[in-house]
Amino acid sequence: QVQLVESGGGLVQAGDSLRLSCAASERTFSIYLMAWFRQAPGKEREFVAAARWSGRTTFYADSVKGRFTISRDNAENTVDLQMNSLKSEDTAVYYCAARRNYLTDYASMSEYESWGQGTQVTVSS
Repeated sequence: QVQLVESGGGLVQAGDSLRLSCAASERTFSIYLMAWFRQAPGKEREFVAAARWSGRTTFYADSVKGRFTISRDNAENTVDLQMNSLKSEDTAVYYCAARRNYLTDYASMSEYESWGQGTQVTVSS
């Protein structure tokens, strides 16, 4: 199982930017897909963004498209999430997830094998 550790969360104001990072315990070239999910209090965990091995193929939830950017650095075994124009609705615990092999539904939690412990992002209005 791949160990994942998120970092970069914090308290920011609406309109600010924040960059999250996820470090993997193994070489990321062996991880087919890496993704970010988030979960707000009282709500279910939801998909945010995902990137394939090369990082050239990416997927985004409609709610963050145009504001968030996911990127992978396989040399450093990390995946980042650049969040711009943050809104209060973005407040949640953000989780990093990984899948070794091919999967068909990148937005489904059940498809991912490994999860980090999460990092809190709070956006004040």
